[in-house]
Amino acid sequence: MTDILDDLKWRGLLQDCTGLDELREDLANGPLTFYVGFDPTAPSLHLGHLTQVLTARRFQLEGHRPLLLVGGATGQIGDPKESGERSLNSPEVVEGWVGKIRGQVEPFFDFEGPAAARMVNNLDWTSKLSAIEFLRDVGKHFPVNKMLARDVVKNRLETGISFTEFSYQLLQSHDYFELHQRYGCRLQFGGSDQWGNITAGVDYIRRRGAGPVHAFTTALVTKADGTKFGKTEGGAIWLDPTMTSPYAFYQFWINTDDRDVLRYLKYFSFRSREELLELERETAERPFARAAQKALAEELTTLLHGKDECAQVVAASQALFGRGALDELAPSTLRSALSEAGLVTVSELPSVSVLFKEAGLAASLGEARRAVGEGGAYVNNERITDADAPLSEDLLLHGRFLVLRRGKKTIAGAELAR
Repeated sequence: MTDILDDLKWRGLLQDCTGLDELREDLANGPLTFYVGFDPTAPSLHLGHLTQVLTARRFQLEGHRPLLLVGGATGQIGDPKESGERSLNSPEVVEGWVGKIRGQVEPFFDFEGPAAARMVNNLDWTSKLSAIEFLRDVGKHFPVNKMLARDVVKNRLETGISFTEFSYQLLQSHDYFELHQRYGCRLQFGGSDQWGNITAGVDYIRRRGAGPVHAFTTALVTKADGTKFGKTEGGAIWLDPTMTSPYAFYQFWINTDDRDVLRYLKYFSFRSREELLELERETAERPFARAAQKALAEELTTLLHGKDECAQVVAASQALFGRGALDELAPSTLRSALSEAGLVTVSELPSVSVLFKEAGLAASLGEARRAVGEGGAYVNNERITDADAPLSEDLLLHGRFLVLRRGKKTIAGAELAR
């Protein structure tokens, strides 16, 4: 059986570790309680958080016990970032986001059995600390010279950093201590950008006469073209389906660059090593089939949004291009798909040529008419032969939508305002 740390290394996920041999021995000696944290600085987690969520799931599947921390306290402060001081959100807003993020994290884990997960909120212990207690009992153990050596702090010293953000490291470190005391937590992990905060927590526990404890970080997920992972032209890819639709989530993975897809499968897929090697072989032999992208998109969409929603999304992806029945798609799925392609709202149905121009499928009415004349214009996957004939409301899908296609691959949509 493959050791979980060896598996993480093979997947390219394991970057830094406080002591690999010591952690390996502790993991082998029995179930370990570990924690990973998420700050509610937005109403949803985004794709960048998925690495930590799924890594925690891997540990639980190996029998280890997850503590899933949503930072009701740290979310009110904000970890320092390179670009400048964060805007502070009100306690009420943060509290609302805590609930939403808990709801996104919980479905990935089992909360019963010997490896039962537990949700925790650092506001439960941080809110009880007075300023004097915080300075005496926590701050006393943090050498300022070490805090100043952290890269993000050094980079912010010239432009300025508030005491609030400077103190964030103390709060996160104290979380590890509290979880160690309350639940016997002996492992924390997070993204590589958290290495300074995480190791500060390990050192803080030692200074308070507890431990030993462990820590590691996962590698930063990057894209081959240099752009930020989890970003599109429309912004971040969110885990909340009301912020990023299941269709858009699926399409993000389907559109993964060939240079990235095998690496992403190792990061995010729960397929076995043998299955991933087979996908790698198939991709090398038949790259045009995009088997790796399809496998990745379907697995992660199912994991996040469920089997039924994934089936709808796959059906929509096929139906838009004439390989399935459009009228069998749920209205919400169809609208999401057309919104991704480009959806124009009209108050009444014009002719095909006008609609193609308004939807951006043709630069002019003349170009739209030529597309029709050349046999390359479709409405609801039916070829159009008369560019200037008015469209009937009988064609509307769910009484609202039309799927427009030019050629084999260029899609747009129209929605009739009601």
